[in-house]
Amino acid sequence: MQIILATSNKGKVKEIRDLFTEDDVIPFADLLGPMEIEENGTTFAENALIKARTIAEKLGRDDAVVVSDDSGITVPALGNEPGIYSARYAGEGAGDRDNLEKLVAKLKDRGLREAPAYYTAAIAVVAPGAEYVIHGWMHGRVIDTPRGDGGFGYDPIFIPEGFEQTLGELDPRIKRELSHRAKALSLAKPIIEMVRRHHG
Repeated sequence: MQIILATSNKGKVKEIRDLFTEDDVIPFADLLGPMEIEENGTTFAENALIKARTIAEKLGRDDAVVVSDDSGITVPALGNEPGIYSARYAGEGAGDRDNLEKLVAKLKDRGLREAPAYYTAAIAVVAPGAEYVIHGWMHGRVIDTPRGDGGFGYDPIFIPEGFEQTLGELDPRIKRELSHRAKALSLAKPIIEMVRRHHG
């Protein structure tokens, strides 16, 4: 049974492939071509389900499981921004750097050198006749000066709890152990395996 990813984000694809090494993990665009999915939910869970359902409907297959993720960073001191808007915080079509710079500017506007923050990942699993959503979190703080060029998104300004380095500086193996997405995916793995057995 193939695992179809409802994302074309290379960082996310790699992270998921690293966790499911024995599976045939395919980004949806390889099968359906590029496609924009309107994420109009009000929570990470809703947006993850919207993406997974859309791809499952387009594929119309009963021999595949569609996995999607909606994730982002939340800074309570900034009114819980950017939250579900993390990927488009600096506007539609904004890149990782633009989003990060907007968050840094917001911190500076508030006179904050750092602030508590957390990442959320919602993983949706959609298979014939079944839907599941699993969450994972990573707590820490954001800083006003990016450090390190590893990872993606807001990683260069996020320091996980118990560490002094940003995710942009930490060894990728450590990041994988801490990651909100890795936590959610490890919980999703037995669900995906159960779905595979059921439909295998």
